[in-house]
Amino acid sequence: MTISTFSLPYSEQAVFDLRDRLERTRWPDTIEGSGWAYGFDRDYLEGMCRYWAQAFDWKHEVESLSSWKHFVADVEGTRIHFVHERGRGPNAIPLLLLHGWPGSFLEMLKLIPLLTNPEAHGADLADSFDVIVPSLPGFGYSGPTRSAGINTRRISELLALLMCELGYERFAAHGGDFGAGVSCWLARKYPERLIGIHLNYIPGSYLPGLASDTQLSAEEFQFQRDEQEWEERWGAYSHLQLTTPLTLAYGLNDSPAALAAWVLEKFRDWADCDGDLEKRFTKDELLANVTLYWMTETIHSSCRLYFEGRKAPLHLNRGEQISVPCGIAHFPKEAPFPPRSWIERGYNVQHWTEMPRGGHFAAMEEPKLLAQDIRTFFRRFR
Repeated sequence: MTISTFSLPYSEQAVFDLRDRLERTRWPDTIEGSGWAYGFDRDYLEGMCRYWAQAFDWKHEVESLSSWKHFVADVEGTRIHFVHERGRGPNAIPLLLLHGWPGSFLEMLKLIPLLTNPEAHGADLADSFDVIVPSLPGFGYSGPTRSAGINTRRISELLALLMCELGYERFAAHGGDFGAGVSCWLARKYPERLIGIHLNYIPGSYLPGLASDTQLSAEEFQFQRDEQEWEERWGAYSHLQLTTPLTLAYGLNDSPAALAAWVLEKFRDWADCDGDLEKRFTKDELLANVTLYWMTETIHSSCRLYFEGRKAPLHLNRGEQISVPCGIAHFPKEAPFPPRSWIERGYNVQHWTEMPRGGHFAAMEEPKLLAQDIRTFFRRFR
């Protein structure tokens, strides 16, 4: 394995091309006054794209991001970019922070100082972590994946190798969305190496290994109904990415306006923002994430992770439980979210927190709440 320092690339020509494409967007017709009824509101998207073309400063974002310690590794032929920041306190726990879709490693950056140097943020220095924030293969600076079979199970194998190369025989993991799936696979495949896992999402493919005569509780039945209703109302994106991600990617990889609509729609729908994106995020935060997808041309490979995931669903065997200690942070706008009884059928849940606010992008929305919960859960293992 080779690991080397990584300097974030910047291309003025690519910025000019992006701005030119934005200025030449061919906008679809809309029904006057329809707002968000048919999809992402055109007036709002036009305003966002105008800001993207005229005011957003990608060079400034790259310079700011370069303050972190960036590395890139070749792990069995798969490129993995990661940020690695060491904790200030004694006996810092190595912690993987794992993002999901349509996020990126940018999702996790607000957590880094809260976890590496908690004392500077009003917490105990003894609760510090060595933080490793990868770009999942197929996302951002890890670049497009070039082979089939890169799913969350395979990513867990690659990250286990990376952590060993970094000198961390035992480590912890936190994740949401796909990051939760990778965390679960790490715990399932390498229980002797995982100190614990902390999750703010339960993988959608998770099924406990139930006997045929298992009686589900009323709460579990209701969750299954809620999950089905959610899929019918919001799941079109997932079905496309599960089945024909390449067909979708032709448009998203060619049109920045289309890419912004596709990505920002999920932030609006899944965050605790009451339909107002800028209530929870700044324009620059949102566009930095979209621009990272654009500049690295990773929208197809990131969407393809849905397709590849069908080959490795998190279906537990009958009677099997992921034995590694598990902490859960349930943010109220993360939906659908299984009841505790359903999760405990397959996880060794030792910690559960009902958060007062926050949604799918918890590390961006409520970094202080999430960091506090991570510190609290892992304190027992120090």
